[in-house]
Amino acid sequence: MDKDRIVTVLESLNLGLHHAFEVNESVLLVGEDVLDPYGGAFKITRGLSTDFPGRVITTPISEAGIIGVAGGMALRGLRPVVEIMFGDFITLGADQIINHLAKFRTMYNNQVNVPVVIRTPMGGRRGYGPTHSQTLEKHFLGVPGLRVLAPFHVKGNDPLGAPGRLLADAILNTLDPVLFIENKLQYLLPLITAGSHTDQLIKEISGGSANVPSTFKVSIANAPDAQVSLATYGYMAQLAMQAQLKLAFEYEIFIELIIPTQLTPFELDPVVTSSHQTGRLVTLEEGAAGLGWGAEVIARVSEALGSGLQRTRRIAAQACQVPAGRNLEDAVLPQVNDIVEVVQRMLLR
Repeated sequence: MDKDRIVTVLESLNLGLHHAFEVNESVLLVGEDVLDPYGGAFKITRGLSTDFPGRVITTPISEAGIIGVAGGMALRGLRPVVEIMFGDFITLGADQIINHLAKFRTMYNNQVNVPVVIRTPMGGRRGYGPTHSQTLEKHFLGVPGLRVLAPFHVKGNDPLGAPGRLLADAILNTLDPVLFIENKLQYLLPLITAGSHTDQLIKEISGGSANVPSTFKVSIANAPDAQVSLATYGYMAQLAMQAQLKLAFEYEIFIELIIPTQLTPFELDPVVTSSHQTGRLVTLEEGAAGLGWGAEVIARVSEALGSGLQRTRRIAAQACQVPAGRNLEDAVLPQVNDIVEVVQRMLLR
């Protein structure tokens, strides 16, 4: 892929995979229907089996088997990348992830590494129904030994783009298993830069491994101080940015967005700093609110700030199955207007 024409999250992730394969011969890919010309259900792996024959392995339908085999490969010194076709099916591999991959380094006193990266698309809004539209990463947050990543659709100064660099870094530099969450609607989002969004300032405010940004801050250019902090990740960052513009230009309400790309272990300081300045914190996620990512973030920020955090709210999916019908699906999943209304109510109280 021509680096000069990289414009979408899909292309960035594909380029990140190609880069990892080029840099390290121990990188390989296992998954269902990942060979060319199909290139995976969402085409993230297209071109890999053509450019790197023998290092892309198509598998039977067995998520537990795929992840288990990848764990064995990692123990033998390889760096396998697993593609799980739909995030809903990650539950079939939960035993391998939680009870095996995440534990091996500790169980064997750091004498082994388990550099497995498990990529999978989460989320709804495509009418795929209850078993192909879920957002389930909250069930894997907080598992010792497991990192959970979710890219943000910003280009940055990296030729791979931020999503591709985040993926390539996880593949090449991790020693522990990684669950890499890709929302389906992210794939065709254009990569954005601060220069192309003159109303919104996008800053890298903290670095992860190998100087890969782990948290971003988005604010309105030349605006008064933010009145509300909003923490979110993945595709929800796109909705949050739309709500941010609507609140600013229609209601003169200003919010600061904090967008982490590493969900666990979670880097708390950027959210604490922002929330300390505004006194108000909203969290936004596509999964169901109960016992979710947002609840954990609010709990930890509340512990850090005490009475300095005046008000909090969670925005998330309704506590029900995700319907296939578009109108019903929209009613269940959080929308831009939901964000706008929650922020308005928070300021009115």
